[in-house]
Amino acid sequence: MYPAQNKNNTTLELTENNIKALLAKLPQLKTEIQKVIVGQDHILDELLVAFLAGGHCLLEGVPGLAKTLIVKTMSQALHLAFRRIQFTPDLMPTDIIGTEILEEDHATGKRFFKFNKGPLFANIILADEINRTPPKTQSALLEAMQEFEVTYGGQTYPLDKPFFILATQNPIEQAGTYPLPEAQLDRFLLLIKIGYPTEQEEFDILNRTTGAKKADVQAVISAEEIMQAQALVRQVNINEDLTRYVSRIIRATRPGTTEVAYVKEWVRWGSGPRAGQALILTSKARALLKGRYSVLMEDIHAMAPAVLRHRILMNFKAEAEGITSDKVAEELLKVIAR
Repeated sequence: MYPAQNKNNTTLELTENNIKALLAKLPQLKTEIQKVIVGQDHILDELLVAFLAGGHCLLEGVPGLAKTLIVKTMSQALHLAFRRIQFTPDLMPTDIIGTEILEEDHATGKRFFKFNKGPLFANIILADEINRTPPKTQSALLEAMQEFEVTYGGQTYPLDKPFFILATQNPIEQAGTYPLPEAQLDRFLLLIKIGYPTEQEEFDILNRTTGAKKADVQAVISAEEIMQAQALVRQVNINEDLTRYVSRIIRATRPGTTEVAYVKEWVRWGSGPRAGQALILTSKARALLKGRYSVLMEDIHAMAPAVLRHRILMNFKAEAEGITSDKVAEELLKVIAR
C-alpha cells in the first residue's frame, strides 16, 4: 500500500490496483471535457495539472474564447458543485463569502443570527473578470484561496473540498479596472493564457455549437478520488538533480544574483521560492497525468512558462521593447545547463 496525506492530514491508503484505476480515469476526464471544448489541448492539460496539484489558476484571454465553458464542463466531468461569480466594481466581500441574517425560532419566538453561505462555498469557482472588483473584495477571495476557509463575525467556516478557483481577466479592456498586485498574483499556481483557435478548430466550433445536438458530459471521477489523486501527486518522485535544476532556474530570474545577461537587462524583480515549489509540484502533477510516477525534464520545461510568467516583473525598458516574461522563461530554459 502507498500512504498519502490529504490537506486534512488524513492518511489515505491506496493499493496498487486503486492507483492504476485512479490514473486510468484521468485521461477519461480530459476526453469528457473535449466532448464540448474544441482544441485548447494544452490549456486543458494545464488546468488539470493545477487541479491535481491543489492550486488555483488565473486565466487570461479576450472575450469569447470559452473560458467559462471550459470550467463549467470541467465541473460536470468531475461531478462537483460549480459557481460563477461575475466581479463588478460594486461587489463587496460579503457578496462572495456570505453574511449573517436574522431568523426567528417559531417554537420559542427567539431571534438569532444565522450565517448564510456565499457562492465561495462550492468546489469549483469561476471568478469572472477578477480585475473589475476593488482590492477589498479581491483580498477576500485570495484569503479564501490561501486558507481554504473564511472567517465572519469571529467564526471560521471551512470551505468545501476539493476547492479550485479559476479567475479570469480581460487583457484588452483595462479602463476602470483594479489590476492584481504582483504579490497577490504570486498566490495563483499558474497563469494560463488562451489564444485564438486555429482555422480548423474554429470551423469545428461553428459546426458543433450552432446545431440542436448537445454533448452529454459524464462524471468520471468522484470528489474522494480527486482528493486521493491530489495526495498522490506529492508522492511522485523527483531526483535531486532535477530539484537543483529547478532551483537554478528560479535563482537565475533574479537580476541581483543571476549570471544571465538577458535577465540583468530586462527584469526588475525575479521569482521567489514559491515559484520553485509551484514548478516542482506542477511537474509532479503533469507526470501523474501522463501516467508516470517520476518527474522528467520535459515536465519541468512544459510547466515553466505558466509558473513563471506572473512571477517575473519586467522593467520599463522591457515593456517599451515588448519583451515579455514568457520570453525570459524561454531564454532561461535555453541558457541554464541541464
